[in-house]
Amino acid sequence: MRFAPLPDSLPATVPFIGPETQERQRGAPYDARLGANENGFGPSSRAVEAMRQAAAEVWKYGDSDSHELRSALAAHHGVAPENIMIGEGIDGLLGLLVRLIVAPNDSVVTSDGAYPTFNYHVAGFGGVLHKVAYRDDREDPEALLTRAAETDARLIYLANPDNPMGSWHEAQVIEAMLERLPRDTLLVLDEAYAEFAPDRAIPRIDPADERVIRMRTFSKAYGMAGARIGYAIGAPALIDGFDRIRNHFGVNRVAQAGALAALGDTGWLAHIRQEVETARQRIAGIAAENGLVALPSATNFVAVDCGHDGEFSRKLLRALDSGGIFVRMPSVAPLDRCIRVSCGPEADLDAFARALPQALRDAAG
Repeated sequence: MRFAPLPDSLPATVPFIGPETQERQRGAPYDARLGANENGFGPSSRAVEAMRQAAAEVWKYGDSDSHELRSALAAHHGVAPENIMIGEGIDGLLGLLVRLIVAPNDSVVTSDGAYPTFNYHVAGFGGVLHKVAYRDDREDPEALLTRAAETDARLIYLANPDNPMGSWHEAQVIEAMLERLPRDTLLVLDEAYAEFAPDRAIPRIDPADERVIRMRTFSKAYGMAGARIGYAIGAPALIDGFDRIRNHFGVNRVAQAGALAALGDTGWLAHIRQEVETARQRIAGIAAENGLVALPSATNFVAVDCGHDGEFSRKLLRALDSGGIFVRMPSVAPLDRCIRVSCGPEADLDAFARALPQALRDAAG
């Protein structure tokens, strides 16, 4: 089969191998699913009921404008509907954004070890990635800005809070970063974990500001990763651009109904935040009991410093996998001295606590 030149030049890359694929490879299900930063506490019962009712009408295409959800999100954030774009999760929106902004050979700046799906989209549309190192386990705004100026970058990608380390910057750091953006550079601010972060981490940004686009999701705090629905907040001219290239019926009506109900169930969101905080403390305790150190987290996962190099962490990951525990780890040194453990229900963390001591012994050889 002959592909077009650009995809033909790319490796056959999958940013993440899903847990279902790994279960098929290992020939058994996992005892604890703690690797994909899913919300194991589940969605709001209101969201589930709304999706159940919508399923009866799934013969209809979804509203191509996601009008009700778009209006509700605008009210939730104090912006206009023209500032909101609904998409197939942040992953889908990132792909559309790169297609919209990045021409072949345009420069894009990100952090080495940051969310790899963004890199996958940049490569897929012919952009040139420039990476800077993390600093003190956080993405480095100063280095990102410097590299963007050096390369005349079209996009800078920054996640706050960060994946895979769970770290975060104060709001004023992001606000100051905007003031120093090079001309014609757009800041892509991935806020997938914003609902778990302290208020002081969320910057105040004018929705009409054309220098930044913010990405949010229903996959994490709202427990709807399988529904594939997220949204972007940005200036109307930028948001309008998505209509030129998006799949207008890509967001299904079941997901729209679930997201609308989830957004309205503020009590469940408060419950989830408390469950995640409890789980973060539990993971930190399990780590300490085994001589490891849990890093501070503003997300629904915890990066656990294993105190060795990446090779040890990879051995530990394989040992945990053999013990029925699905977790992941950062891919780049020195971040890869850590494993990343998602916050999950008590039974999953119990299984992790039982498996970890033997896995550490196996990794040590």
